[in-house]
Amino acid sequence: MKRIALLSAGSVSHEAVRYVLGDRPAGLIHYKVISDVFLAVVNGTADYAVIPIENTIEGSVSLHMDWLVNEIDVPMRAEWVYPSIQNLVGRREEFVGEHGELDFSKVVKVLSHPVAIAQCRAFIAANLPQAELENANSTVEGAGTVAANPGLRWAAFSTRLGAERHGLDILAEGVTDHDNNYTRFVLIGADPIELPGKVDHEKTSIQVILPEDYTGALHQVLSAFAWRRLNLSRIESRPTKKKLGNYYFYIDVMVPGDSILFQAAVEEIEALGCQVRILGSYPCFAYEDSHTKVK
Repeated sequence: MKRIALLSAGSVSHEAVRYVLGDRPAGLIHYKVISDVFLAVVNGTADYAVIPIENTIEGSVSLHMDWLVNEIDVPMRAEWVYPSIQNLVGRREEFVGEHGELDFSKVVKVLSHPVAIAQCRAFIAANLPQAELENANSTVEGAGTVAANPGLRWAAFSTRLGAERHGLDILAEGVTDHDNNYTRFVLIGADPIELPGKVDHEKTSIQVILPEDYTGALHQVLSAFAWRRLNLSRIESRPTKKKLGNYYFYIDVMVPGDSILFQAAVEEIEALGCQVRILGSYPCFAYEDSHTKVK
């Protein structure tokens, strides 16, 4: 049985890994902070780790991307998307109005992961303008803090699984600002892995560092893919953390790493004096709402 590191039990990461694994047995090892999730693979405590790297609404999760590229050297083995459905959770009896209805004006504080809070801004403005917002390491940690402090009229943005694990009520369902709120997850690990489900496409992720004294180098890099008609689904610049003004480019290419055209493109880019690092070549699984495996 493979050991898989991920964020806290009841988090979106937990729901997402249960979805992609289905009934396949795995030993899930939960951590409160993402650095420990990464390090579990590096030090051998886990075989794989589940990392959220991008969200429909908020874009890239910069901290996780920096860990993936700068802090560790563990390849990506699979990718999938999963809906980030947040709910307002708490103890219903603490927020009941005079006529038995829920009165959100009674909420004193809302706790959650900062990304989840950002995804619920419209709901907060309309229903919780008086509430203090407090960051937690994960959505389920926020729910746990609420559960541990009864009577204070605190609430949290959390998954349904997180609410169930801490004995909290769903006060409002689906409170994210957009219905198409999906998070992209990657599975990282030293060895390849076969997962159940339908593979939608193959992808290869690379890091490219341009030579400092080459004018127009980025144009040349993109041209190496363009004239070969290789589709790029993502290109993002991030600081190298070595020198002010120095950036690397994270690029997703929609082909497997053993593609002859891809390999030729990499050779051309390296000939320009660029540094190219393969971060992973992996299958991407499509999300099928009618076939959800979360139980």
